[in-house]
Amino acid sequence: MGRLFKQYLTGQRVYSCNTCRCHSVDHDDIVSKAFQGRYGRAYLCSNVVNVTMGPKEDRLLITGLHTVADIYCVGCKEIMGWKYETAYEPSQKYKEGKYILEKARLMKEGVF
Repeated sequence: MGRLFKQYLTGQRVYSCNTCRCHSVDHDDIVSKAFQGRYGRAYLCSNVVNVTMGPKEDRLLITGLHTVADIYCVGCKEIMGWKYETAYEPSQKYKEGKYILEKARLMKEGVF
């Protein structure tokens, strides 16, 4: 196992893992706050940092069938959400390549 490198975000409003406080997403990278995750409300994000991906799997979600990969915090290995790899419904194609971060797994840092 190699040395762990973490990326630190420099924005004024940053969301971090609520377990280990490892930076996860800058406020400007949040596309929508109106999503549903496993544990309640979730954020759709265009870019996240300090996460690793699990294996891809097909999952039937509220909006239809998607190929997704769970994402985990690199600091504490807690599940943070998932990445949309493929959306099979034409109306859901905008999600491809984006991430869902569970609000329950995040904490706000900076000026809000």
